[in-house]
Amino acid sequence: MTTSTHLLRRSRFLPLFCTQLFNAFNDNLYKTAMVLFVVYTVYNDESAEGIFSGVASFLFILPFFLLSALAGQLADMRDKAKIIRTVKMCEIGLMIIGASGLYLAWKGIAVDTVAIPLMLLALLLTGVQSTFLGPIKYAILPQHLKKDEVLAGTGLVEAGTYIAILAGTILAGWIPVEWAAGGIILTSVLGYLTSRSIPDAPAQGKVEKLDRHIIRASINLIRNVMLDRQIFYAIIAISFFWTIGAVLFIQFPPLAKNTLMASKEVASLFLVIFSVGIAIGSVSINALLKGEVSARYSPISVVIMGAFVVAFYFVCRLWQSYEITEIMGVTEFLAWPLASLIMLTLIGIAIAGGMFVVPLYAFLTTRCAPDQAARTIAANNIVNSGSMVAGSLVAMALSAIGVPVVEQLLLSAGMCLVSAWLGHRLHQAELDEGQSPA
Repeated sequence: MTTSTHLLRRSRFLPLFCTQLFNAFNDNLYKTAMVLFVVYTVYNDESAEGIFSGVASFLFILPFFLLSALAGQLADMRDKAKIIRTVKMCEIGLMIIGASGLYLAWKGIAVDTVAIPLMLLALLLTGVQSTFLGPIKYAILPQHLKKDEVLAGTGLVEAGTYIAILAGTILAGWIPVEWAAGGIILTSVLGYLTSRSIPDAPAQGKVEKLDRHIIRASINLIRNVMLDRQIFYAIIAISFFWTIGAVLFIQFPPLAKNTLMASKEVASLFLVIFSVGIAIGSVSINALLKGEVSARYSPISVVIMGAFVVAFYFVCRLWQSYEITEIMGVTEFLAWPLASLIMLTLIGIAIAGGMFVVPLYAFLTTRCAPDQAARTIAANNIVNSGSMVAGSLVAMALSAIGVPVVEQLLLSAGMCLVSAWLGHRLHQAELDEGQSPA
């Protein structure tokens, strides 16, 4: 029996795994259904579509930047399982708000004045929810798992997250928007029910007073966590990775519609392929490292990711030579000679990305003190989200000044080189401190 199979049979891991599955599924069912509906039904202009996609990503990311310090303090100083249950109960209410926006947009009632603002409000609140769950889903693992199970548990959580993203993305692209509205409410209820079985995870260190001043708390948290050189490089490397991911996810829907002339089902397919690849990479790196927590494969992984982004760019440029004039469905799209190359480059980007980032998350939770794990992840989330917000703003600005979405892919490729350098510095620090064999 493998470590992964063993963990999935244990009540100390399975309820958390299922709760995270439902959470990731619901977030992506809602976000993807909303963005695809607005891009393909409400707007008919590449610049406006790119800006809306950027605004949606910005609103989802913003709470991570503002509230992660408070979320990390709560997770380290309160029972993590209790926080999860509270947040999952709140999710039911925020999904009712989102479902109302989707329903009004489907009916064509006050789309610009009420429906879209409601949908964006729910997306912002979904970001708040994920901000408070984010530090816990990794920090709780060393508390419930043995040391040699943490990498496998992290890989399973990461792979499960992307399988759930896959499922939510598929449904969002294929089911009617009114069905999505009902689905997000149902899923939020299921997520709350599974969260009730997560074992208690009380605070492990001294319970300190919460600092509710979010700016001061964020600055102090980042300063304290970044004193460790290995954690510093891991956080910065992860941040650049998710900035690349944020830019790519902003680009996908308008790229599919305006460059590849593909339907929302094809746009959904792209996100699905990306999610499958991340899941494959997440599990593969655990097999390569044989349970060891190390960043030694991270630099080459992200270099390969950048190469696939460049390949994707050139395939998209070649695709434009077809001069297609009508939106194509999945069957029509797949019939074109370059379609297989489009999908191959996408899955290559994702597999390499998963192999890059998963060891870094495991690195964060095992390198820091157990009573600091959630705050370390929270500091990571603050820096990640700040970088992703910056990436979203750059992508929105490029769209606003008329830079074609396909040309923006080169921005993502360039950032991969920075991530590779950071991954190299992290592994060098790892070797210098004797944490990994040469």
